[in-house]
Amino acid sequence: MQKNFIKLRALRGWLLDVYPSPSGEMIIWFIAENGERVRFVDKFSNRIYISGNSSELKCLAEIIGENRSVADWCFVERYASLFDNFKSEVLEIGIRDYRRTHIFAKKLLRLIGCEKFSFYNIDIPPSEAYLYEKDIFPLARLVVVDYGKKLWYKILDSVESIDYSIPPLRFIWLNVSIKAKSSLQKMSDEIDRISIIFENNTKIIGEGSETEKILELVKIVEELDPDIIYTHGGDSFLFQYLSYRAFVNGILDNFLLGRDNVPLRVKKRRGKTIFSYGRIYRKEPIRRLYGRIHIDIDNTFIHKACGLEGLIEASRNCRISLHRAARATIGQVMSSMQLYAAWKDEILIPWKKREPESFKTASELLVADRGGFVFEPKLGIHTSIAEVDFTSMFPMLMLTKNISAETVLCRCCPDSKLVVPELGYHVCEKRRGIVPRTLDLLLKKRLEYKHLMREAYDEKTRQVYNMRQNALKWILVTCFGYLGYRNSRFGKVDAHISVCAFARDTLLRTARMAEKRGFEVIHGIVDSLWLKKKKYSTEEIMDFCSEVSKVTNIPLGFEGIYRWIVFLPSKTIGGISVLNRYYGVFENGEIKMRGIEARRRDTPNFVRRAQMDMIKELTEIFGPEELKARFPEVLKGLRGYVDKLICRQVDISDLIITKRISKPPSRYAHNVFQAIAAKQLEKAGFKVRAGDNVQYLFVNSNDKRAREKVLAAKLLKSDTSYDIEEYLNMLVAAAETLFGVFGYTKKIIRAYLFNHDEQITLS
Repeated sequence: MQKNFIKLRALRGWLLDVYPSPSGEMIIWFIAENGERVRFVDKFSNRIYISGNSSELKCLAEIIGENRSVADWCFVERYASLFDNFKSEVLEIGIRDYRRTHIFAKKLLRLIGCEKFSFYNIDIPPSEAYLYEKDIFPLARLVVVDYGKKLWYKILDSVESIDYSIPPLRFIWLNVSIKAKSSLQKMSDEIDRISIIFENNTKIIGEGSETEKILELVKIVEELDPDIIYTHGGDSFLFQYLSYRAFVNGILDNFLLGRDNVPLRVKKRRGKTIFSYGRIYRKEPIRRLYGRIHIDIDNTFIHKACGLEGLIEASRNCRISLHRAARATIGQVMSSMQLYAAWKDEILIPWKKREPESFKTASELLVADRGGFVFEPKLGIHTSIAEVDFTSMFPMLMLTKNISAETVLCRCCPDSKLVVPELGYHVCEKRRGIVPRTLDLLLKKRLEYKHLMREAYDEKTRQVYNMRQNALKWILVTCFGYLGYRNSRFGKVDAHISVCAFARDTLLRTARMAEKRGFEVIHGIVDSLWLKKKKYSTEEIMDFCSEVSKVTNIPLGFEGIYRWIVFLPSKTIGGISVLNRYYGVFENGEIKMRGIEARRRDTPNFVRRAQMDMIKELTEIFGPEELKARFPEVLKGLRGYVDKLICRQVDISDLIITKRISKPPSRYAHNVFQAIAAKQLEKAGFKVRAGDNVQYLFVNSNDKRAREKVLAAKLLKSDTSYDIEEYLNMLVAAAETLFGVFGYTKKIIRAYLFNHDEQITLS
């Protein structure tokens, strides 16, 4: 009798990419230790769950059993709610085609209604569900055994690892120049040339027909075989443009940039506008390269803020594919960690969040909804100020106080000894919440990375650790806000305000401990304090930080002692202090500033440099009187910038102002400058949407109307000249920001700049 043997293949290496195929399989790209890039296929069906009355669930199972979208079904035991203490019997359904999951769920919902049943795990991306189920993560080092469309993994790595190894990734930069007939690039414009940058080399494709250029690009990409392709605007325009040019030339089926034999047919998907932390952002649709990672440097936050090392760190910890992590919001990345924790605990993820905020009276709201505690800064200049701040205060409170949606006001511990200050809420003592469990890993790793940064001997290693800890910092920053976000799966307003209450209590206790040691609190905001004392040593501050850390169970760090620091007033109401507006110099010469022009994103580079130079002129000064005496010289030094401006020796690119628009241009009722520039772009044929950055220049115009004073940067011509007076006003305003608290008005500053003969007196 003949036996069928399965040919096994085992490889050791790193997991590069995971994505689903329409046929109910997962495609896995693997980098072997010998450098080979290998494609595997693993059978995997997306699974959703439905809970409800047991008999009604059985009737439902019979109805859906013959549906073409259903691969299989069975009854399993799961926690139907984050707040449940016991498992329930639920219906598990395997979906053949992951793309039909939402369609199937919506049709079923219309058929049976939402009153009797609850749906779960509907919108977990299949690639992430696969990573959760197999307990692996991107760029994990592992052994994979191929049984023939069925894979087995042996993990040789851990997300807890600090000094993990990653494969030598190959990457290229792809740039395309277009024969644009106007300032507006269009799909109908032909390709001028294509440049491919790799390993300090550049290949230029500029000869031949457009068809030959596209095919040459495909050939070079295949030869170089990169793992990562970087672009500028690949999501928003470039890939859509290239696929259209391939279509026009009749070679779309040959336009292959990925490793899979799938032509780059870019669907006409629209981007979306999102609101996050008080700002409007624009997110372009993902343009996917199967088998390679495409990173649009203009459509990524994590990579832009933390580099490739930070992106890999976030992707590994949160078990989210590299291409999606590059484009996801920090909240989405962090949520993936929580989803994984729930998955491993067999807790189902609700399709629609239903947990309401607990009822509060008006007086309870007044106490609860207060945010962090602040000590208003004392205006003016101060010397010998020590700054201390808590390391990741809010995440540490969520960890040490066990704050999570299911633990605050839990059903099992009404007599808990862990009570929220002021609010009186009890916190669960019987189980550890999902949020603290996920934060534990991030906090431990970040502290370890910061320690390794201090111990590192070479700058390259130090930068790697810095990028990794920076990525973790952004995730930790987001976790607090997400705790109170209405759509967060594991968030709850009661948990959010509990963290604020603990934070207020912690800062107040720290301030009282400082005062007992003879320090005066000059300023304090949420998790930081500025302390003053006539005579003290660094050792005394370090001892104080150590004492507070032990009492509060949160690390209190010593930022340094200032030679001097200036707390600035409000720009709108003179004499009134604001919380985050100051500049100063530490004893080691490092400058720290908040809320001034040099820190603002919409400040032109020319003005930013001018203000920074003024501050640098003061860094070697220690005493307040000496500092004030130096102001006139600093202002006279500003004349160099004024002279360059008047003589038109400033490059226009250094005068460009960038602002984000919060709504479509047509919805602006007032002619603010960014709206005017946006409307100019629309009129010229550009697409401008809420969340986009708009750049413009103040230009020379005899017309004093606002709409004639600015011109969008994309519409500038070679003979466009800037408005000297507008930028001069910005320089004067930047100087007034620094010295206005000492009586230097705009009029006095102008007198210094232009050597006016009038008497210069401080108001």
